[in-house]
Amino acid sequence: MLWPDTISKKLGVQYPIIQAPMFGVSTVQMVAAAARADCLGSLALADLSAEESIGLIRETRKLTDKPFVANIFVHHIPEITEALKEKFIKTRQFLEQLAKENDIEVSFPDLEDLKVTPYHELVDVIIEENCKILSFTFGNLDDQSIQKLKENGVTLIGTCTSVCEALMLEKSGIDIICVQGTEAGGHRGTFDPDNVPQIGGLSLLSQVYDHVKVPLIYAGGIYNGKMVKAVKDLGAQGFQVGNLLLASQESALQPFEKERLKKVREDEIMLTKSFSGRYARGVKNKYIEAVEGSEYILPYPYQNKLTNALRKAAKSKQNTDFVGIWTGQSIHQYSELSTEEILKNLIFQI
Repeated sequence: MLWPDTISKKLGVQYPIIQAPMFGVSTVQMVAAAARADCLGSLALADLSAEESIGLIRETRKLTDKPFVANIFVHHIPEITEALKEKFIKTRQFLEQLAKENDIEVSFPDLEDLKVTPYHELVDVIIEENCKILSFTFGNLDDQSIQKLKENGVTLIGTCTSVCEALMLEKSGIDIICVQGTEAGGHRGTFDPDNVPQIGGLSLLSQVYDHVKVPLIYAGGIYNGKMVKAVKDLGAQGFQVGNLLLASQESALQPFEKERLKKVREDEIMLTKSFSGRYARGVKNKYIEAVEGSEYILPYPYQNKLTNALRKAAKSKQNTDFVGIWTGQSIHQYSELSTEEILKNLIFQI
């Protein structure tokens, strides 16, 4: 295959293959390994504090001198109202009882203890640390942030899950759009967390290509060379892979989580708001069955922050029923080779 070179030239890599951010799964080692494969690594900063983000950026630069993407969440932070406070207490009580019934010792935080970082703090970090590529999800940057970043030479990559979102990104001056099909693992990049488009990736990519003029990266279900060729024919100039790397050497998933992935069936993969308050695609388990569709789901990011303690406690007990194992609809062998080898094998197939 003749590789499209618009994105690879713009981003400074040989191959227009992007390692997906995958906050909680990807590591600085994964970013560096992707770079060694002459692909583009993504450093997941999500909604970490400015101090934590600076530390990860500098740690990554110790491992590679090649370009990498910094990725942040640009979600709206709901106001803490009396209604939210009441719902938080009820949800925490429900989770405490659920944990107790399943022999999981965990101490849940109070609402006042939750640390929520506005994305504007991370925009300043990106500029101060001289990061030149920024990708983002869960919405769009505000006009002032876009202007600041562009004035500092930062290439911007926004995420869309619908044609409408793609048009909004293009209109605001975003340089590259990542088109995320519904089959993609992990969190949906949807702007509105309560109204999630469930458009198949190939259909969405083809439609977005017909409506916008900026270069497109495709994300969702890519696990072999045939899929890369298919989405290239539909207009993709870049190819983001995440699911393919879940069990890699550099993945933060523990061995028991990787083993669960290798046994997953297609009917066990679902979209759920239960862990974070935003829809994410992953492996159905006891926790999801107890919480999904119930009244005990807070808006993102409060649900995500609250359940973090439960997930950590379950992980320490190697209990797959109470951890979020995110994966897409494309089931494969979940190789445990290094990220570098997995990506090189993908390139070789093409």
